[in-house]
Amino acid sequence: MIASGEETNPAVTRLFALLVETPPMDAFLNEAVRLAADMIVPAVAGSMTIARDHHPVTVATSDPLATQVDEIQYGAEQGPCLEALRTGRIIQVDDLLAETRWDRYRPHAIAHGVISSLSLPLTVGPRTLGALNLYAMSRTAFAGPPRRYAEAFAGQCAAALAVTLRQADQADLQAQLTEAMASRSVIDQALGILMGQQRCTADEAFQLLRRASQHRNRKLRDIAADVVAGVTGRPARPSGPFQAPADKAL
Repeated sequence: MIASGEETNPAVTRLFALLVETPPMDAFLNEAVRLAADMIVPAVAGSMTIARDHHPVTVATSDPLATQVDEIQYGAEQGPCLEALRTGRIIQVDDLLAETRWDRYRPHAIAHGVISSLSLPLTVGPRTLGALNLYAMSRTAFAGPPRRYAEAFAGQCAAALAVTLRQADQADLQAQLTEAMASRSVIDQALGILMGQQRCTADEAFQLLRRASQHRNRKLRDIAADVVAGVTGRPARPSGPFQAPADKAL
């Protein structure tokens, strides 16, 4: 049995409220999976699988059972979750006891009490970001309206996940830019010091730094930091705060 259509709206509302709250990625994913599992009555175990470096990983779960069943599939290299992830198709299993697919997965899942399941690809455009998995201990738990509600929620979840991943990528990019500019500032300080000490050009000073970096097998920034610290007696620091460019400039 599944909650009514009106009752599923708060789950979707809560999902997108998370985007405004911008919680850590793991908190967002776990809440999304919990909301999906809570839509089904009685309670269903849920998980989310994402491919990392071409390997499936469970990144969120509402129940240890879901983690265990996911891991069975990863070890067996087969199962409804992996099929949804690989094909981008919804995989519905009404009765695992009568199922003939996935011989290496099926008996172990049944031993854990799983009888039916629903694996929904989280797809945005041509890209499948992951799979939302729901497991139940009764037959046909996802037939009819339950599947329709789960499909609708998975669509919203995929869109929210895409936004969250873009936010994470943006944060990584800004962190990389900040680090790069900080390194550039320290290197520029070291170049100025070497130009004054050696009475040489900026290009010649840079070659001195680069040769020292190669000879000592250390990063150029670390060599530059040593030069600055050797003159000032203090750890090298960027000359000023770096302001990340506006989003449109990225």
